Amino acid sequence: MAKAIELAKQAWQEGEIPVGAILVKDEQIIGQGWNRPISSHDPSAHAEMLAIRDAGQKIGNYRLLDTTLYVTLEPCSMCAGLLVHSRIQRVVYGASDLKTGACGSVMDLVRHPQLNHQLEVTGGVLAEPCGELLSDFFRWRRAQKKALKQQEQD
Repeated sequence: MAKAIELAKQAWQEGEIPVGAILVKDEQIIGQGWNRPISSHDPSAHAEMLAIRDAGQKIGNYRLLDTTLYVTLEPCSMCAGLLVHSRIQRVVYGASDLKTGACGSVMDLVRHPQLNHQLEVTGGVLAEPCGELLSDFFRWRRAQKKALKQQEQD
């Protein structure tokens, strides 16, 4: 999770919401990513999506069996669907997402019994630093917007 937090900080440096993800197989990182939807003009460029794409290219397969995804924020429904289709075994996330979380907070897509694959879920791992990173980012962003608004008024 520490590596995912480092990647989340990379996202912040690029002006993106700080979420980072790594995909691990046999204790080796096979994919990594951080949020990039703003800079890439791609609403699907979430950290999980990019880490999974990276891993698929590296191993040459779209099935990512026996892997664990570590991500700093609970995956949304788009990413949760990707986890199911990728056949990832387990997801470990930091902060819960009470607005869009699809691994138990708002819905539980990754363990839905009617789907053809379910994942193991472990939430709340390093939740405090993951959540603080997001809170600090949005506080910084609000201050930035306020400063711009003030400049426009001056």
